[in-house]
Amino acid sequence: METSLGIDVRSEIGELEGVILHRPGSEVENMTPKNAERALYSDILNLAVAEQEYNQLDGVLSKLTKTFYVKDLLTKVLENDKVKSSLISKICKREFEGDINDMFDKLMALQPEMLSKSLIEGVELKRDNLTRFLSKERYSLRPLHNFFYMRDASISFHDRVIIGRMANKVREREAMIMESIFDFHPGLVTQTIGSSTGSPDSHVKYEGGDILIARDDIMLIGEGPRTSSQGVDLILENIKARNGNMHLIIQELPYKPESFIHLDMAFTFLDRDKCMIFEPLILNSSRFLTIHITVENGEVINIREEKNILSALKKLGMDLEPVVCGGTKDLYIQEREQWHSGTNFFAVAPGKVIGYGRNIHTIEELNKHGFNVLPATEILSGKINPEDYTDNKYVITIDGSELSRGGGGARCMTMPIRRKSVDW
Repeated sequence: METSLGIDVRSEIGELEGVILHRPGSEVENMTPKNAERALYSDILNLAVAEQEYNQLDGVLSKLTKTFYVKDLLTKVLENDKVKSSLISKICKREFEGDINDMFDKLMALQPEMLSKSLIEGVELKRDNLTRFLSKERYSLRPLHNFFYMRDASISFHDRVIIGRMANKVREREAMIMESIFDFHPGLVTQTIGSSTGSPDSHVKYEGGDILIARDDIMLIGEGPRTSSQGVDLILENIKARNGNMHLIIQELPYKPESFIHLDMAFTFLDRDKCMIFEPLILNSSRFLTIHITVENGEVINIREEKNILSALKKLGMDLEPVVCGGTKDLYIQEREQWHSGTNFFAVAPGKVIGYGRNIHTIEELNKHGFNVLPATEILSGKINPEDYTDNKYVITIDGSELSRGGGGARCMTMPIRRKSVDW
């Protein structure tokens, strides 16, 4: 990163000017059917295929905006010995019991590039005593299997970054790494909100997949398996502390099935006037509440129940036309495509989004709503140039037979750090 880049994200759809990615590596392959559930996966991934699919996302984004990579950013901050020591110390205290000095010393001895790799891909257990020889673990420092889902561990919010309070211990190191990057990388200008190291038994949890910046003054938050009411309250307190005016629209989410782990698996923004929804939850459910919290001058002035997200947004001047995940004809198809991240679209500009091509009924529904379908393979081969569609809506389709097995789509795999303002 040659020049400084100020963090600035005030919508989900503003033209993208910078995004952080993490290419899946050996940490994804270091899973077996026995430990996949512990790693929060429903299945194990074929890395060779997942890499090919991810290269489509990476390649397209590299053509459209500035892309930055976690390993490179982390390597840079680890050149600072004080940052290096502090991060390793936090990781050791959170992930090891008993004498942590041996692991601390081993990690401190690594050069920044190798340390960056080790903190993400894991460190194999050295079986040099009886206890370690008998251990059923393969790693002394476990791989970060979920880290290519960049969205969850940090959240760009205006000119600051909210550090995630991860719901599962297996993901806590991701938040620690992102906190160090945003606090100390010389090329990123921001301040972090919150800490990655809350109390281990705390009820406070929130992840980026549950947090959507609708407009400068509107935030959507999913409350469910990965974000607790206490987590929402902590975000609320931070907003109040800035003496600002905000509308928080809270959507309760089901705990089962696991495909509803985050709000962006049921709702994402597509354009100034369009959104993608899983209709049974967003429009047809009476079981899961939608709550509207209004903050003015740093004080909560109103908390009330709303009919649904779309109704709440319309009252605030955002009249959105819903595009239905899986199409409108068959509930079974809707459920199948939602399971494969059919609502999880990532906007690179208003009316210009990226998503999985495998969800054919969802893509057909987008096409009916005026979105040209641009296969990523044809963009990368030069057959299609997205710049030819400047005045038209489009959806770029990427392959996702393997990537979707992890439980996330294009929005999950991207962490935007700067967007242009939207002319509402």
